[in-house]
Amino acid sequence: MKLIIRKVTVSLMFAGALVFCLSAAAQQNASSGTQQLQSYDQTREVSLVGTVVKYDPASSVASIGAHVLIQSGSGQVDVHLGNARVLQASHLELNAGDRVRIIGENLAAGNGTIFAARVVQKGPQAIAVRSSKGFPLTPASTLSQNQKEALGGVR
Repeated sequence: MKLIIRKVTVSLMFAGALVFCLSAAAQQNASSGTQQLQSYDQTREVSLVGTVVKYDPASSVASIGAHVLIQSGSGQVDVHLGNARVLQASHLELNAGDRVRIIGENLAAGNGTIFAARVVQKGPQAIAVRSSKGFPLTPASTLSQNQKEALGGVR
């Protein structure tokens, strides 16, 4: 009888340890998928083509900064553009009805995802709004080396 109780106890302990390990592995896999979406990776970039529905240069919703709502073939997509002054410095205006192409990727933000633009193209004009590592650019980073030198270190 003691032998049976001992075997049952050992079996229960083994089963509990196995469940714990499987749970930890599942949690690690889920968090690595989320971690993947939190960092920008050019290999995951996609091209989004559509029509501007609305442009907001200073959105106060999650991912503060410029946003554009695009009507694409698969529905409306809220695109985070970063700093609106980058577009202004390049004289790129986004108005309702404009046809645009945006290169970027979905990133984790809060409880959902955002489409983070890296390049915004309207007609023949293409403007980088994020670095290749996904960091939003600033107007000073859009200046040529000669323009930066002309400012004498002022940015």
